[in-house]
Amino acid sequence: MVNIIGRKNLFLGISGAIVLGSILCMAVFGFRQGIDFSGGALWRFKTGSQAPSAQVLETFFVADLGIRDARITYDGASQSFLARLSAAGEADHQKFRIRLAAKYPGFSELSFQSIGPSVGADLRNKALIAIALVLVGISLYIAFAFRKVYRPVSSWKYGLITLLTLVHDVAIPAGFLAILGKYQGVEIDGNFIVALLVIMGFSVHDTIVVFDRIRENLSLDRGKTEFGAMVNHSVNQTIARSVNTSLTLILVLLALYFAGPVGLHYFVLTLLLGVTAGIYSSIFVASPLLVVWHNFSSRNGNR
Repeated sequence: MVNIIGRKNLFLGISGAIVLGSILCMAVFGFRQGIDFSGGALWRFKTGSQAPSAQVLETFFVADLGIRDARITYDGASQSFLARLSAAGEADHQKFRIRLAAKYPGFSELSFQSIGPSVGADLRNKALIAIALVLVGISLYIAFAFRKVYRPVSSWKYGLITLLTLVHDVAIPAGFLAILGKYQGVEIDGNFIVALLVIMGFSVHDTIVVFDRIRENLSLDRGKTEFGAMVNHSVNQTIARSVNTSLTLILVLLALYFAGPVGLHYFVLTLLLGVTAGIYSSIFVASPLLVVWHNFSSRNGNR
């Protein structure tokens, strides 16, 4: 049996340091916002059988089209280019299309999407509200679901600790994307928000599995065993299930990361980081926090 609760200070210290570092990265670097949030244009096209490199196309956009902030990536799976432009109306779009068709006879347009700055700001605000509502909603649901839990921990503490683990699981990939945005120019978009919401769903599932086993064992034991020992026993009962279930998802995500379309590259990376953080938090953060809080409350005469 792994003595997880006995080493809780080590595990919580590791998590605290990583989360603190992630929060500092987000505060210092911020995020490089994609057109979903800042406004701009997203243009997908092909140049024919002899495709130039993305760097050559970026040079063409700067020198011939006068677009100095274009970012172009090549998707080998579809053999197409994806250009991100800060702003481009329909008149500019048609002008650029004609110039590209003249430069590359095999040019064909696949899609062109333009989003205004006000629409992007509205999407950003709604995305933040959605994340906040999901965090609060999950916490309230856990508190309600555990309302009949046997002593010594109140049900609302399960909900609040679940909220803390969710913050842990989304802060780590968010901080990493902030670093990539600073040094690699990686942008966050709607896929990033979707990834965070998916991470919350998987994370809370693992945490509930552990908490539910703790609830069952507390009901059967009726206070005969010391709380920390009971929690440690419960975690060890569920650790194999949590790891095995999450590993199947990680294997799929790894396949998508290395062989999937380039447009989903950072979406999958965010999921990988978040799911991995969720495995760790459900085992080494949620339950140790429950014991720490119980010990603190016991010393101060609170439940």
